[in-house]
Amino acid sequence: MSNGSSITQFLLLAFMDTREVQLLHFWLFLGIYLAALLGNGLIITAIACDHRLHTPMYFFLLNLSLLDLGSISTTVPKPMANFLWDTRAISYAGCAAQVFLFLFLMSAEYCLLTIMAYDRYIAICRPLHYGTFLGSRACVHMAAAAWGTCFFYAVLHTANTFSIPLCHGNALDQFFCEIPQILKLSCSESYLREVWLLVVSAFLFLGCFVLIVLSYVQIFMAVLGIPSQQGRHKAFSTCLPHLLVVSLLVSTGTFACLKPPSISSPSLDLVMAVLYSVVPPAVNPLIYSMRNKELKDAVWILIMDVFLKEQTSST
Repeated sequence: MSNGSSITQFLLLAFMDTREVQLLHFWLFLGIYLAALLGNGLIITAIACDHRLHTPMYFFLLNLSLLDLGSISTTVPKPMANFLWDTRAISYAGCAAQVFLFLFLMSAEYCLLTIMAYDRYIAICRPLHYGTFLGSRACVHMAAAAWGTCFFYAVLHTANTFSIPLCHGNALDQFFCEIPQILKLSCSESYLREVWLLVVSAFLFLGCFVLIVLSYVQIFMAVLGIPSQQGRHKAFSTCLPHLLVVSLLVSTGTFACLKPPSISSPSLDLVMAVLYSVVPPAVNPLIYSMRNKELKDAVWILIMDVFLKEQTSST
């Protein structure tokens, strides 16, 4: 195959040739996917329905849950279908759509996590100015800027990736269309077109990471200065879930992109891809609700309301 125009489909990674193992992977992915749908769906519904949660922190958390639903729905359903129907194929257009959506949603999630760090910084370090800096209009503008900027970034990145000639077949060593795997199929030196965009991306993501780190340095200094233990506990309980989510996403994503070629292997690439693309959307609802009494109460009220309505309708 001389270039991308002659490719009509890509072949995704075949986990195992044994039919029983394929079905096992299908049920495993299905369980993770349903857990992500349920957890994020409950958070979105609880925040939307409970007026006590109509605050900037929960507004950004609602956006994060929407992005998590979108990202896991981009990567997981296709391999699940392939496991079930015993195939590896994904169309060229389907692969391009998957790359675009994954780039858009994951980059928007990273930007949103940066905004959430800023939100915690203002809430803890400058509480008297919280309403001024994070009014409802400012929150909407920041969220819209994150979504809009990452949309155009994803368009540019996807168009550039799929304009590169491909000379090394159409088999990808990954369960979804991942840019590094597509670049492995590119013709010699052609991938250099992508380097400039990767450099720009690295600087943008490094800038976000620096902002997150600086925010948390200021937050921890302020929290340690709080005289009461209860006050410190409350401040930490609102920050630690966010810090866990950021750490999981940044550490796995950075290692997946920057790991040395000497330690690269299909199995390691697969594990890293699962850790940064599948695990965060599934565990984020658990992390955020684990130490958040307001959110847990709202979710519990929502579940009880649904249960009582079912009981009433059945009688």
